[in-house]
This record gives sequence, C-alpha cells and structure tokens, in this order.
Amino acid sequence: MNSFIGIFAEPLGFFLEWLYGIIGSYGLSIIALTVIVKGVLYPLYVKQTKSMAGMTLLQPKVKALQQKYANDKEMLNQKLSQLYKEEKINPAGGCLPMLIQMPVIFGLFALLRNPMSYIEDPSMIFAVHESFLWMMDLSQPDKWILPIAAGVATFISFSMSQNQNAMNPTANQMGGMMKAMKYVFPVMIVLMGRAFPAGLTIYWFLGQFMQIFFNLHLKKIRERIQKEAEERKQGKR
Repeated sequence: MNSFIGIFAEPLGFFLEWLYGIIGSYGLSIIALTVIVKGVLYPLYVKQTKSMAGMTLLQPKVKALQQKYANDKEMLNQKLSQLYKEEKINPAGGCLPMLIQMPVIFGLFALLRNPMSYIEDPSMIFAVHESFLWMMDLSQPDKWILPIAAGVATFISFSMSQNQNAMNPTANQMGGMMKAMKYVFPVMIVLMGRAFPAGLTIYWFLGQFMQIFFNLHLKKIRERIQKEAEERKQGKR
C-alpha cells in the first residue's frame, strides 16, 4: 500500500519542493500545491456530477425496465445496455472520476503527513519546520484553530454534497449512514487535525473550503442538466 501511495506522493513531493524553491515559504507552498491539485481535479468533479445527474434522470426508465423484465435477467441487462447507449450515459461514469481522484488525494495526504519520506532534498527538512501565521512549526499539530476550521469546512462541504446527491438512488439506499457521517466525519477531522502536522491540516481545510465553492458551481451544472431534460421532455409532447 505504501509503495502504491508513493507512486503519487513522490511526484507531488517533487512538485512541492519546486514550489518552495520559487515561493520560499513552506506554508504558502502547501497552499499553492493544494489550489493547483484541486484545480486539476475539478474537471473530474464536473464529469462525475454530469454522470450522476444523467443516471438520476434515467431512474424512471430503469425502474420500468426492471419491472418489465423482472424474470428475465439476461433481457434486462440487454435493455439496460441499450438504454445507456441511446442516452449516452456510462453507468460507471460517476465512479471512474472518483477512482482517479482518490490515489492523488491519498498521495497528497501521505506527503504532507510525512514530507521527508517523499522529498529527496535533505535541505527541505528545515522548510517543514518553518513557522506560518500563528503556527510556530508546521511539522507539529495546531491544537485548535486549524482543526476546528477544517471540521467546519468539512461539515459544510459534506452537507452540500449530501443535499446535491439526495436524488441519487445509491445515496438514498445509504441514507442513514450518510446522515450519520455528516456529523461523525467532521468530528473525526477535528480530532485528526489535532494530531497531524499543521501543514496537512492546512491542506485539508483549504481543500474543503475550495470544495464548498466547487459544490455551488456543480449544483448549477446539475440544475442545468435537469432543466435541459425537462425542456426535451416538453418538446416531445
């Protein structure tokens, strides 16, 4: 697992080292790295949102086919494949972007938790101990301010994502668990933030803060797709 994470963490470490050489501040370099990585991943969030919105709109047709061919699984699969092809929807389209994102996110998490494990330049050992804002050493935990900020940002981001996915059938099946995670996950982030290096908590806070604005834009994309689907439906009548 560590070697797999290293495949992503080591290039990110090289990039962080390069940013530090330009910026000269470890804290600002982490911020720059977070912004760049989240920006690069954003098109995947858009693709995931479009795919999930398309699948949600198809649910009435999917359910109708499931009822019609309840006793013929082979024919059901054929009809579902035909439906997805006609509507130009990939049922795995919502999962694929997430699968691509996760190794990058885990790699960045591992890098900022143990930076010198993935950075070759020994002089960077001094950089990771730099002070930033009120924090005297970014390799040490910030006990309250950053963890609480990260927890609040996570709660808002998670709540927005949960509300936007409310119409997704898979999300509905896990409704109870997701509602619990809405409160449990932010608390976990606060507790972990109090134990992990402040540099890692900066990344998590900023990433979730950016995700809030991403979610606002993704909501508009989802609403546009729904509006276009309604207009097409009315046009056929």
